[in-house]
Amino acid sequence: MNPQYKKGVLELCVLSLLHGRDFYGYKLSEYLASHIQISAGSVYPILRKLKNEDLLTVYLQEESGGPPRKYYSLTPKGRMQFEKDKEDYLAFARIVENLLEDDDHDQE
Repeated sequence: MNPQYKKGVLELCVLSLLHGRDFYGYKLSEYLASHIQISAGSVYPILRKLKNEDLLTVYLQEESGGPPRKYYSLTPKGRMQFEKDKEDYLAFARIVENLLEDDDHDQE
């Protein structure tokens, strides 16, 4: 798959996963990598960017038998951004799908 396709939607995928529940960085990265071929380190710059834009908050949670983990959670602003980006992406994807499936491209 063209790496530019993945790069363009990876941030939306992160927002989508965090819309459902909080994740710690490694688990989020591992989950995405099991569905989209990405390098494990590609998620962390996105998490930092989203945090800097006040779309995410971070908290530490103690784990039994290990050090605390840094969890990421969507802020209200992050939830609104996810809904907007999701709507924009789905509209764009429908346009692209229609263009790809249209065998009768109008010739002007």
